[in-house]
Amino acid sequence: MIATIVMKRSVGRLVAAGTMVLATACAGQGGPASDAMAASTTAPRNVILFLGDGMGISTVTAARILAGQLQGGPGEDHVLPFEAFSDVALIKTYNTDAQVADSAGTMAAIMTGQKTRMGFINVAASVNRNDCAGALANEVPSLLQMAEQAGLATGIVSTARITHATPAATYAHVPNRDWESDAQLPPAAVEHGCRDIARQLVEFTSRPGSGDGPEVILGGGRALFFPQGTVDPEYPEVAQAGGYRRDGRDLVTEWLAAGPDRRYVWNSAQFEALPPTSGQVLGLFEPSHMQYEADRAGDTAGEPSIAAMTRFAIRRLQAAGSGFFLMVEGGRIDHGHHAGNAYRALTDTLAMADAVAAAVELTDRSDTLILVTADHSHTFTLAGYPRRGNPIFGKVETPLGELARDSEGRPYTSLGYANGPGYRATLPDLREVDTTARDFLQVAAIPMSSETHAGEDVAAYAIGVNAGAVRGVMEQNRLFDVMRDALFGPAR
Repeated sequence: MIATIVMKRSVGRLVAAGTMVLATACAGQGGPASDAMAASTTAPRNVILFLGDGMGISTVTAARILAGQLQGGPGEDHVLPFEAFSDVALIKTYNTDAQVADSAGTMAAIMTGQKTRMGFINVAASVNRNDCAGALANEVPSLLQMAEQAGLATGIVSTARITHATPAATYAHVPNRDWESDAQLPPAAVEHGCRDIARQLVEFTSRPGSGDGPEVILGGGRALFFPQGTVDPEYPEVAQAGGYRRDGRDLVTEWLAAGPDRRYVWNSAQFEALPPTSGQVLGLFEPSHMQYEADRAGDTAGEPSIAAMTRFAIRRLQAAGSGFFLMVEGGRIDHGHHAGNAYRALTDTLAMADAVAAAVELTDRSDTLILVTADHSHTFTLAGYPRRGNPIFGKVETPLGELARDSEGRPYTSLGYANGPGYRATLPDLREVDTTARDFLQVAAIPMSSETHAGEDVAAYAIGVNAGAVRGVMEQNRLFDVMRDALFGPAR
């Protein structure tokens, strides 16, 4: 058996699909975002960005094999939905100050057209870390903000906290990605007037000409929006699940009051009862990150899948009729890898692939660009000469059907990490270990409490409007140009 019953229930359905304008320019390493970006197309155009956080090429390969094996095949010849896209490129992921990048600087490059420093969100690289005054004077607008200013509909979907680095880069500006609530703001930042990431989302409309804010915001992280002492509705017995804010503000209530026809939901029943084509929606389904796909069925209050959130967001944004920009993050792919747990990383990759398939089904390539990429890779490897069709989570078998063994006679798995919590000072004898179990940690070469990112290129897959611009080896910030031109037409 390749997977447990839990996995089949969680991801078995996923694999069947295999198949504004700103007055100032966004200059810098990404090239100018011309004032003439306002030149519009004759019909509304749309961009959907899927960001598989940490979804490096080895992750895509292993997920492809897993998907094929869940369908009863050997796996290697399977095709994930986005692997069938017409245009593909390799993407360089470095930050301006880091050879191996983090999610803040990389997503900022994608969203603004400018590479920046590790840990920075939409702030120029010339600013020092934690420099609030410098950050306020050197903010770089994001594509979502440009779309809002141009009157387009926008949406943000993530399985991570909605204030986490990747979703935050669609709307926020901070010189430290950890400033998710006011509890993380240093006194100097408060003194100079910097706002935390959650507050920037709720106060999106405070910027002149900013638009009415995203029509759809779905993800985790509700504790960042409520004051300390708040009792969480899903986990009332867990004090840590309550609010984090020290300023006493209830940002959800403030968001609801800031515009007409707004709705807030926190569980699957409320989500499923939402009207699909009207009003602005804020859904925060966990105090912190949403559940891994492999664990979602056991969630206390229930929460929607990333595919369900994507379908809802697309239908809601299409109803606006003005063109739209949507960012969808498979955020927990990254977290599974950091934990040294390939099972959860790969099942979350398949969950995001299912969301991509839903987007393809619901949109028309003649007016929509779908771009699938990653912000960075991980130290995750697939190696060891396993036979064709070797169970992806299993121990390596040779083409003769025998267990492969290391130089000391021990069997080993084909999946592993260069570093992370799976390190063992004495390598285990895996003969009696179920390496396909959901909680199994693959062996790591270097001991780390959390596995790290890796620095090799990642892939970008594109279909639809301007997809042909995704080709060759590209700087990561050039993906901004691809998306901007798809929305607004080429800059003049």
